[in-house]
Amino acid sequence: MYFSLIIPIYNRPEEIDELLESLTKQTYSNDYEIVIIEDGSTITCKHIIEKYSQLNVSYYFKPNSGPGDSRNYGMRVAKGDYFIILDSDCIIPPMYLQTVHEELTKEYVDCFGGPDAALDSFSNIQKAINFTMTSFLTTGGIRGGSEKIGKFQPRSFNMGLSKKAFEDSNGFGNIHPGEDPDLSIRLWKLGYKTKLISNAFVYHKRRIDWNKFYIQVNKFGLARPILNSWYPEYAKITFWFPTLFLLGFLFSVLCLLIKFPYFFYAYVIYFVLLFVSSLIQNKSLSIAFYSVIAAKIQFYGYGKGFLNSFIKVQLLKQKPEMAFPKLFFRK
Repeated sequence: MYFSLIIPIYNRPEEIDELLESLTKQTYSNDYEIVIIEDGSTITCKHIIEKYSQLNVSYYFKPNSGPGDSRNYGMRVAKGDYFIILDSDCIIPPMYLQTVHEELTKEYVDCFGGPDAALDSFSNIQKAINFTMTSFLTTGGIRGGSEKIGKFQPRSFNMGLSKKAFEDSNGFGNIHPGEDPDLSIRLWKLGYKTKLISNAFVYHKRRIDWNKFYIQVNKFGLARPILNSWYPEYAKITFWFPTLFLLGFLFSVLCLLIKFPYFFYAYVIYFVLLFVSSLIQNKSLSIAFYSVIAAKIQFYGYGKGFLNSFIKVQLLKQKPEMAFPKLFFRK
């Protein structure tokens, strides 16, 4: 296998600097290429790439058309027969490529995904967001953590795709976010299998403040009912969990006002458990506190977005592109 690392970027040159620096430390001894696609940035990263002459980097600038289309562009111009798709805000552990190579050699699959983790150098807010996005106590427990071959939905911040699977599927669609589960489902329909490579993790910085995190999870919530309307056979009741959690919390507050506090106490117990779990994992009171804030934002943002999208797309039968035009990039 010849790997092509596909990395779209938009106005974040400092991120590509950290990512490329991490790739200089790979233990993988075989040749591979790095394809960077500048998606219409006004703040470009070409001057950063020039620092890394020891790496085999190709740089392409194109008009802005979104991350999915930029990944497709990168895969069309890449020389490899297996693509590894990474977000620009990732830092790659030294054993990453070697791990992927060994796992695919042992049990080949045309599409894989890997998890994410947090570095010690990340801010406390970033670590808290990483905790809530991956914890079994939050939506991290329903985002595709199963290692079952065939039905794992890789996420595009850390994803592998064979050239053949890309050509057969035409790659990512123009919805964002949601382009990665959309691709996974289309691959399944074409007969391809997907899997989780649990030890092929990356350090994912995610969003660095609460407002950006809210916008991100709200869009995740908006995208899910659209995907459910496209592929109803793959809809799951667990996708409703954040919305039901949010509605249940509002109901518990109403009950509290009429002096029936027990539902509200259940939420208090939940957030205490979340705090303790984060404290044990991160060994930091501030990160544990921030984890509770992140979970509240996550449930509120995703739950509100899901309900809004469900009403418009699945009940009122509005066209997703008309109901939520900001989720769709024009190619």
